[in-house]
Amino acid sequence: MTAQTARPGSAGPPGATGPADTRLPDGFRVVLDRRTRVLDDGAALLGGAPPRLVHLTAKARALLGTDATITVADAASRALARRLLDAGLAQPVPPAAPLERPVPADVTVVVPVKDRTAGLVRLLAALPAGLGGIVVVDDGSADPAAVPTAAAAHPVPVTVLRNDIARGPAAARNAGLAVATTRLVAFLDSDVVPRAGWLDPLLDRFADPAVGLAAPRIVALAAGGSWVSRYEAVRSSLDLGLDPAPVVPRSRVAYVPSAALLVRRDAVGAGFDERLQVAEDVDLVLRLYTEGWRLRYEPASHVAHDHRVDVGRWAARKAFYGTGAAPLALRHPGSVPPMVLSPWSAAVCALLLVQRRGAVVLAAGITAVATERLSRKLGRVRRPRATAVRLIGLGLAGALAQTAAALTRHFWPLAVAACLVSARARRAVALAAVAEGVVDWWTHRGHDPHGPGPLGHVLAHRIDDLGYGAGLWWGAWRHRTTAPLRPAGPAHQAGHSVRASPNG
Repeated sequence: MTAQTARPGSAGPPGATGPADTRLPDGFRVVLDRRTRVLDDGAALLGGAPPRLVHLTAKARALLGTDATITVADAASRALARRLLDAGLAQPVPPAAPLERPVPADVTVVVPVKDRTAGLVRLLAALPAGLGGIVVVDDGSADPAAVPTAAAAHPVPVTVLRNDIARGPAAARNAGLAVATTRLVAFLDSDVVPRAGWLDPLLDRFADPAVGLAAPRIVALAAGGSWVSRYEAVRSSLDLGLDPAPVVPRSRVAYVPSAALLVRRDAVGAGFDERLQVAEDVDLVLRLYTEGWRLRYEPASHVAHDHRVDVGRWAARKAFYGTGAAPLALRHPGSVPPMVLSPWSAAVCALLLVQRRGAVVLAAGITAVATERLSRKLGRVRRPRATAVRLIGLGLAGALAQTAAALTRHFWPLAVAACLVSARARRAVALAAVAEGVVDWWTHRGHDPHGPGPLGHVLAHRIDDLGYGAGLWWGAWRHRTTAPLRPAGPAHQAGHSVRASPNG
């Protein structure tokens, strides 16, 4: 073990450049995402992040084949695989033969810690053999000897750095990043425990030279317990679900938490922005995405997190997360809106909230007009009107789900004010609170066998939303901005058509 004093990191947003090489290697395989819908016998694909309609040439359809898989073997398959992968229409799968990719010796693990020495010992014991290095950054622990003593018990040499005064997790991670010499760096918080085999699926993602960051699924460390722990087991803000995905702003996986990350050192530059005490991980994701790096969420890799189970601390943490929306919205305009709605769907949702017969009829008319207009844009599709109905239906369902969630999460202070003066508002909010909560329980019920029942889930979900919404409004007031409260329009309309050929 070596002990050093941590050097100060960058005080401002770190600079980096995008990937120099985006060519997928021979043997790289992708398969259509399970959410991708195949239209016209394979002539078009619908899905991705953000959603889009992609028309395939005859040659592209032949390369995709009947098994919906592409194996990179030449320039044509390489271009098509890259196009579908970047669009979120396809996901990487294990190749038939091993590809050249980083190995554990190419990874330095950086662990920021403050006082949590028992968690540090537990984490170090779970790390695999053969790593390129382990750096523990003591961010101002009360006992200066505690962290070095815990690290010294680990059989593999550990470099220990120390900030005499706590500077925050971003600065602690940056201090470890600054001394790492390997090409990849894994950031692991001291309250996580990597599961066996967690590193290999993440390393596989770096066979793609354009990938700058890969993140595992964060699961619950302890099963069962209190109602909070049961809810967190299926609905933690750190757990981004069962399906692999590109990390793309304003999509299903719009961020990944810094509790566990594997990054390409050349991609992240000097690391996290130390001015941020919350949402520094989302800021990093948005910067890397803007620079052109591909970012991957890989749920085949599991890292367990010691979730908070005390109700007060848990709710306070949700509010703390909410305060990060304002600085993010100011730094990255339009990247973290509370809702993403097209003009027609926003109008329909607003009319339905009015709860009057005339408003419902007008909403139906707007939907019909939107469907007809979209069908005219889908002239290359074999059944444009049927496809338009399908697309509009999906868009409307998503808009209604977002509206219900926003009433009880982002805009609950306004919803409460409306409920005080309007019976219609009380009915709308009550319906949204129950319906959205039940749908959320149904959607996440399979994430962990120890999750709560529908009633417990709905109650916990509503507290979760109240905490986050309170933090969101506090952060907006503190930064004197409405940016995190303003809905946005979609980056791509549902009928946006892209012609995909194997030549790009």
